[in-house]
Amino acid sequence: MASDLGDKHVSRYLAEAVETATPAVRLMMLFDRLELDLRRASDGFESGDLELINNNLVHAQEILFILRASLRGDLWEGADRLGALYDFLQGELLNANVTKDRTRMAAATEMIAELAATWRQAAVNAVGGAPDRENAHAGDLA
Repeated sequence: MASDLGDKHVSRYLAEAVETATPAVRLMMLFDRLELDLRRASDGFESGDLELINNNLVHAQEILFILRASLRGDLWEGADRLGALYDFLQGELLNANVTKDRTRMAAATEMIAELAATWRQAAVNAVGGAPDRENAHAGDLA
């Protein structure tokens, strides 16, 4: 019972943290979780845990879908190109999961790490050093 109550408080705290975060911080949260999912999937490849691989690659694909859906083509002309990259990465992770292709996942992971680093830097640059003050996704950085 006490554990359930603690879990509810943690869930509520996390939900409030996400809801009150600025768009730039939410973007960083998504990329942080995406990279965590990919590390966990890599651990699954290392240990041969197919369920760990599947669950984390599926969640990573869901995050890429969210990132794709959040793009604002009406505010940023690069949205379609970035959306195509998100689609490509989502497809690579899907294929890596279906075929259990560690090399394919590693290549996608490397691209995602570079993209995450770029977004982090863009968020910092857009707000003069603090990504938690302003919007930071595609339409807001252009």
